[in-house]
Amino acid sequence: MLFMNTKFRLILQNFLEFAIWGAYLISMGTYLSGVGLGSHIGWFYSVQGIVCIFMPALMGIIADRLMEGQRVLSLCHLLAGAFMIAASLYAFQAGAAPRFPVLFSLYALSVSFFMPTIALSYSVAYSALKEAGLDVVKSFPSIRVWGTVGFILSMWTTDLCGFQQTPAQWTVSGCLSILMAAYALTLPRMRIVKNHGHQKSISEALGLNAFRLFLNPKMAMFMVFAMLLGFCLQISNGYANPYITSFGNIPEFKSTFGVLHANILISVSQASETLCILLIPFFFSRFGIKKMVLIALFSWMLRFGFFALGNPGEGVWFLLLSMVVYGVAFDFFNISGSLFINQETDERIRSSAQGLFMMMTNGFGAFVGTLLAQALINFYVFTPQKAGMPAEGVIAGWQTCWYIFAAYALVVAIMFALLFHDKPVKNR
Repeated sequence: MLFMNTKFRLILQNFLEFAIWGAYLISMGTYLSGVGLGSHIGWFYSVQGIVCIFMPALMGIIADRLMEGQRVLSLCHLLAGAFMIAASLYAFQAGAAPRFPVLFSLYALSVSFFMPTIALSYSVAYSALKEAGLDVVKSFPSIRVWGTVGFILSMWTTDLCGFQQTPAQWTVSGCLSILMAAYALTLPRMRIVKNHGHQKSISEALGLNAFRLFLNPKMAMFMVFAMLLGFCLQISNGYANPYITSFGNIPEFKSTFGVLHANILISVSQASETLCILLIPFFFSRFGIKKMVLIALFSWMLRFGFFALGNPGEGVWFLLLSMVVYGVAFDFFNISGSLFINQETDERIRSSAQGLFMMMTNGFGAFVGTLLAQALINFYVFTPQKAGMPAEGVIAGWQTCWYIFAAYALVVAIMFALLFHDKPVKNR
């Protein structure tokens, strides 16, 4: 009974956590393009990277040392929801000509408090499972999968309600975030780990011990490649929807399902993610982190390559293949990486270590990667588009970008295979 109660509560937690994100993450680029902010899409996605450089680690420190994790989670969601609703209200008021500084500032404030909640939600779940006497590696994936279900349902809601090109997607996200703020207060308590019998150092008091992971060669190398792989994380989130909908400027594709319902087509990616999460306990316990990351990197290469080959017409099968491999690309690194960090770190710094992992992937990696992607797409797509290039030429520019992204993932995979060494992880 205790297990079922804990499991149900954590399932609802993960469902809401990722439903908040799914309401806008995939479709936001299409809205921004429609109000003349297409060349700024990268900033809206890279700001997630900026705040992940310090906010998840900071909130992880607070959860480790000062306040119970579920309370920090609630506070972050309350603030994130309030700022997201403010952004949507301003966007509605501004209509077709929102000012970038105002809109971006409100959105950035919301994201600043939302991004830490991902690592915090993992830490709260791991703590609750451990307190219930359950194996985290075996139990968590079947719980986390409901987060992806929540993400998909939010995507579909945004699509079917006609919110892909409006700021209403942010309104939905903000309301869900405030709901999550209330629910987080009902989650199992995550105790604060206190050291007794010795004087804590300054680094211990601040929770900076997580940075000692860089003194371990294996962990340092893993964090470096976490950053490099993080380059890939937000590229398709930011540009898949604008890319697919841009085919609507070509008559033969204008009425295709992909152009009309890009969010639903892209949601196949999250459906694949749902299935792949369930495979993690099997692969993680048998293959170890190195093979899991290599599989993820080669999947990112295929993800981008299939995008380049596909279209919403006869080439829709390539787009669908890209969606299918996304589940492997995302889960085999993000979820496995989080479990790897959980196994390799002491409980006193576990929340801080999760924040550090988030900082390297969704922080430095996503920030730099998204801005570089924006520069590349501006050069090959948005600048020629403004200059009056025919729609076919714009699509060709998109395809060039996807091929470049695929080549990058291949190079990083080869480097990781040569430089990272680790023995298969066994269940503890």
